[in-house]
Amino acid sequence: MKHKKRNRQKARLPTAPIQPSGTVITRQIINTGYSEHGASYTKGSLAGWRPIRSSPQSDIDVNLSTLRARSADLVMSAPVASSAINTSRTNVIGAGLQLSPKPKYKLLGMTAAEAEEWAKAVKEEFELWATSKFCDALRKNNWYDMQDIAYICYMIDGDSFAVFKYRPPVPGMPYSLRIQLIEASRVCNPNVQSVFDAISPYDMTVRNLDNGNRIINGVEVDDDGAVVAYWVCNRYPYDPTNMSTLSQWQRVEAFGPLTGQPNILQICHDERPEQYRGVPYLAPVLEVIKQVGRYTDAELTAAIIKSFFSLFFKEQFVSNGQFPLQPVFGQHERIILDPNAFELGPATLNVLPPGYDVTSVDAQRSLSTFEPFTRELIKQVGATLEQPYEVLMKAFNSSYSASRAALLQAWAAFKTRRVWFSRDFCQPCYEIWLAESVAIGRIKAPGFFTDPLKRKAWSNAEWYGPVMGVLDPVKDAEGAALRVLYGFSTREKEAAEMTGTSWNENVERLAIEQQTMKSLEIPIVTTTVSKTTQAIPEEGGNQKQ
Repeated sequence: MKHKKRNRQKARLPTAPIQPSGTVITRQIINTGYSEHGASYTKGSLAGWRPIRSSPQSDIDVNLSTLRARSADLVMSAPVASSAINTSRTNVIGAGLQLSPKPKYKLLGMTAAEAEEWAKAVKEEFELWATSKFCDALRKNNWYDMQDIAYICYMIDGDSFAVFKYRPPVPGMPYSLRIQLIEASRVCNPNVQSVFDAISPYDMTVRNLDNGNRIINGVEVDDDGAVVAYWVCNRYPYDPTNMSTLSQWQRVEAFGPLTGQPNILQICHDERPEQYRGVPYLAPVLEVIKQVGRYTDAELTAAIIKSFFSLFFKEQFVSNGQFPLQPVFGQHERIILDPNAFELGPATLNVLPPGYDVTSVDAQRSLSTFEPFTRELIKQVGATLEQPYEVLMKAFNSSYSASRAALLQAWAAFKTRRVWFSRDFCQPCYEIWLAESVAIGRIKAPGFFTDPLKRKAWSNAEWYGPVMGVLDPVKDAEGAALRVLYGFSTREKEAAEMTGTSWNENVERLAIEQQTMKSLEIPIVTTTVSKTTQAIPEEGGNQKQ
């Protein structure tokens, strides 16, 4: 029995509509999602916008020479750029971050009192080293001043470096540890330097012929991409005062092979994976700040010219070479006629040669739009740099609440950078110093070199710096008192952050002062009364009346 052959229909898209006549309408494929929005190449506003996202080396390292030079130039010439760097430095570092040793006494089998006494001894010993210029390999600055220098270089160049060196102790300085600060431009690929132009992409990565490691812009990494060494040049890439010195590179291992401790520190904050060099703080706003500076210079020049009162005299005949109106001026004020010399200035009189005339130019120039326009641009700069306009320009003209909100916004960024800097510079320096101090017997720390966990417990510390600007000292002090009262903070932390002093030293000094006042029969005021403190309960549970 023969089966009838079935007619198979051609497959069609289920979404394709069919007309009554049976004709299938073919639809054009339509892009979805971002294809018609942020990723569109057909919209007129986006058709010419075709950026390329590449590796950190292509996007950052190749352009670092230009970014550093422009960043440094703006800091030296543009008030807005200088304010951004100095404001960050003042609030993050101030006069230097202060050490507060915090050994984990429970892990170390100590009591709180014993840990406190140990911390006092360590702090005094650390001050011996940190406050001396002998801690600097160049003997120029103490350790707190070096914080300032390292931070500014990190902000301007994107990163800065500190090398640990050891030199024989000198009278008054029992420690051998020395620190040498190095600017970012000196850490570069061996035998590859760039002065005015960006480094060629072909020169960005070279090979260490001894071990086959890659060297990326002065940072040597192994096959896993881990940093193993830094290459430091003995001179700056461009230094007209030192052109006779032959460039040589020194390979500095990142970590000691025996101790595992760092030999060199890179003060930097990475923004992308596999990023080995930092980006200058001002990089995102270089163009805007430069344009604001040009606009300001143009308006300033126009205002100066507008304030001048200059006259031009035209001769109809050849004179005897004497300036007209000679009797009007004193002998020392008269000038000899020079037809080739003209000057603009306050109350300047100029003589034109015969046949020349001057057409006046309207010097009237309205500055009504200058201030609001530049203010809006600087607001954008401040938002990018996490420094509100009020903080960046030191213009607290708004209400107390608005000014405090601006300070709080800026302070959040300042505290974050303080944590970064203390992790990259302060804490490693302290740990290296503490290791030497324990090794030479000036500090006792059992188990420091035998147990890594105990070493970490002995090395634990906190770092304090300047406090946020205070608009109302009374409210700030009351807030500190409440934080201590309810256990949100400690007296030591509040003293360090509010005044940069030690609470222990403060109370000891206060005891001496009170004893002196008692001996002289001077009344001692022990309490202050305010709307807030009236409601604070005393230790016994009774409220102040």
